[in-house]
Amino acid sequence: MNSMNDSGVVAGPASGQTSHTHRLRGLAVTGFIATLAAMASTTLAAALAQAVGVDFEVPDGGETIPLPGFAVVTGFFSVVGIVIAVALLRWSARPAERFVWTTVSLTAISLVLPLLSGANSATTTALLGLHLVPATVMIPTLARSLRTRTD
Repeated sequence: MNSMNDSGVVAGPASGQTSHTHRLRGLAVTGFIATLAAMASTTLAAALAQAVGVDFEVPDGGETIPLPGFAVVTGFFSVVGIVIAVALLRWSARPAERFVWTTVSLTAISLVLPLLSGANSATTTALLGLHLVPATVMIPTLARSLRTRTD
């Protein structure tokens, strides 16, 4: 008879898959909660800006941006940020660092549109600030989640 030293522990794809799925789910839940916070804070900031006289009228179409529009656009781009975070968690060796670089760059690019909109200075300034509000909620929250989920 041949004797082998076997610990009896088998590390297969099932245990790794469970851990990976748990990390992705945790990131998605964190991202969803952060998205709700970003939507609420951006809409509140827009309402406060309107209360002090910002009209949010964009000359190109002559229309005023409605308050629910801020929530919808913030929610959409926050979900895009979550998708970026999930992709980097899955395929990057340094997901938190890559996420911060990517999202800060995208935030900087997003600041160009209010500057080119032709709106009055109060609206332009408010729109610039309203681009930064969700970024200050989403970027640190997801970056922190990526760091704790990969260490």
